[in-house]
Formats: sequence, structure tokens, C-alpha cells
Amino acid sequence: MSNVNKVVLAYSGGLDTSIILKWLEDTYGCEVVTFTADIGQGEEVEPARAKAEAMGVKEIYIEDLREEFARDYVFPMFRANTIYEGEYLLGTSIARPLIARRLVEIANETGADAIAHGATGKGNDQVRFELGAYALKPDVRVIAPWREWDLTSREKLMAYAEQHGIPVDFKKGKKSPYSMDANSLHISYEGGILEDPWAEPEEDMWRWTVSPENAPDAPTYVELGFEKGDIVSIDGLAVTPAQVMERLNKLGGENGIGRDDIVENRYVGMKSRGCYETPAGTIMLKAHRAMESLTLDREVAHLKDELMPRYASLIYNGYWWSPERSMLQQMIDASQASVNGFVRLKLYKGNVAVVGRKSDSDSLFDERIATFEDDAGAYNQSDAEGFIKLNALRLRIAARRKT
Repeated sequence: MSNVNKVVLAYSGGLDTSIILKWLEDTYGCEVVTFTADIGQGEEVEPARAKAEAMGVKEIYIEDLREEFARDYVFPMFRANTIYEGEYLLGTSIARPLIARRLVEIANETGADAIAHGATGKGNDQVRFELGAYALKPDVRVIAPWREWDLTSREKLMAYAEQHGIPVDFKKGKKSPYSMDANSLHISYEGGILEDPWAEPEEDMWRWTVSPENAPDAPTYVELGFEKGDIVSIDGLAVTPAQVMERLNKLGGENGIGRDDIVENRYVGMKSRGCYETPAGTIMLKAHRAMESLTLDREVAHLKDELMPRYASLIYNGYWWSPERSMLQQMIDASQASVNGFVRLKLYKGNVAVVGRKSDSDSLFDERIATFEDDAGAYNQSDAEGFIKLNALRLRIAARRKT
């Protein structure tokens, strides 16, 4: 361990990473560089600077990455309508590639020998951080304290913090706090009573959303403008990607939208129960699919749907920086050239309803053909007879063999 002189630590200023900072210094006898990213978690990141300074850290990186996170990670993912195992909108997963990239870049800038993170040996994040780091810096050394130390519970961590004078910001009586992760796409909750998949989450656990029962009795309407698959305006006002996330999180949260309670299959092999609040993401997914329904060719849309589970697994499992994810992204992005127009949504008591969609330049919807009224010869209904008989041919042959 003596050959590690400097380590870049992904540092939130919370309990786990504050303990890790001290542990790294004591165990490796090394200098620690802290990196704290603002990716829209809704809390001040500057207090992390004061905590790091109080612990004697000399090189402290505090960075506002909200726009980059939304523009280069969240938006590309939503162009694919990405959802893992039919429910999870990948709020934690999609933040890890950006953090891994900056850890590596800061290590290069500061001449550090290693990077370190606070992900546990049971979770997915260790895989995501480290696969990303190795893809970007093949010879990087990674220190994962949770795989080395004996502080294997929240209670032991708190005892360690008390022993070493490390402040704990959030206590709930004698009960350990939830393990939470937040960014502009979501906030997640694990641990505590959630470890029992039969237990209903406590109402006061949720931080971003009101319960659907307590949401307003009148619906909220919102109009989203799309260019090349990305939201660029809300109710006619131009917005940046980060502003999209902020505004839709507020609207969704006020209307009880975006709560989810999931048992998911972790990449490391176990099942895990987690609760998530993803107001903006829930709205974005519904709106984007509505925009594509009007502007994408049928076979292109179906091919995207077939490939999406693979794309989602790549992100969930930590392969954002892989060549196969890059290849899929290029195809997905190419499909979005015609995804332009507007979608109108109604937000009401936990639900997102599409109530209108239009595209002046790229719509493939032809009212003359689709109408139930006189189509003035735009579509010859008698053509359907041959179409049906040709497609029924194999079915009729098979049926004759059975008689």
C-alpha cells in the first residue's frame, strides 16, 4: 500500500465518503484529492469543500456538471426510450459514466496514483465506476474501501465517525438513514424497512413528489417542443437540458408523478428492492414516445424497441464507454433526425396523459388515408384483400395439414 501517494476520491461530504477520506489517509498514508460534482442533486455542494478543508485536504474539486450531465448523458439515453426491466429509468446508472470520466481526468491533472469511490461490494456502482475508469485509463488503480475494510453496516460507520470526530448530518433516532442517491434525473432510496419487499414505503420518505392522493384536483397542462429527439422548449419558452430537468421535476413532483417501487436484478447477481422518484424522466419518456409515434417510420420504431433492452442493460451494467454502446448510440441518434414537433401533456394525480402531438415538417400521419370518412381515393380498401390472403397463406397451409 506504500506505493500509493495520492488518490482522487469521489467525495460527497456525507457519512460514507467522509469516513473513506480518513480511512484512505490512515490505511494508505496517502494524500487525498476530493472531487464533488453538482449533477442536480438539489443540495448545496459547497459544504463538501468546508468539510474537506477541515480534514486537511489541499486539492479540492467542486464542479457544476448539471448541463453536461443532462445534455451528454440523460438526453442521449432518452432518445432510445431507455428503461431497465420495464420500470427503472436508470437515474443512478446514467450518472456514473460522467463521474468516472472526471475521476480519471483529475487523476491525470494532479498526478494521482489511484482513484477511489464509496460504492459497496454488493452493488452495481462499483462495477459502473470501475468499468468506466478502465475504459478511459486502462492502467488506472482503483481503491474500493468497502471491499477492504470491516465497516460492513451503517451502525459501524456511525460508530467510526463518532470515534474519529467526523460529523454525521442526518440521523433518525437510533435508526440508520436510508441510503439515498440523487441527481437531476432521480432520487433513490434503499435500506431500512425497504429491505423487506412486503413493507410499504413510509410516506415521509419521499422528498420530491407529493402523494397522488394529495396532488391538485385540477390537471396541469404542459407543451414540450422537440428537435432531433431532444426537448428544447417548454410552453413555448426555449430551455437548456438542465432547465428541462429542473422544470419537469417541479411540475411532476407537484402532481405526484414519478414514484416507483422496484425489485431489480443487479449485475452482481442478487435481487434488490429500491424506491425511486423520477418526475422529469417519467414525463420525458411519455412525451418522447408520443413524438416518435408521429414522426418515425414503423420499422425504425420497432427496431429501436427491440434494441432498447440491450441498450438499457449496457447502461445499467456500466458499459457506457463500451464500443457497443457507442455504436448503438450512433444508430439511435441517426433515427432522431425527424423527431421534431410538439407534444401536449396532461399531468394529473400521478398520471401523465398525452393529449396532443403535432409536427409540421416531419409527421407521417396522413389524415386523408387514416380518416373513417370519404378519403377521395387516397386509399384503395380492396387492396387489403390480397394483402390478407398472402399473409394468411402459411396459416392456411398449416391448417390443411391438421385436417
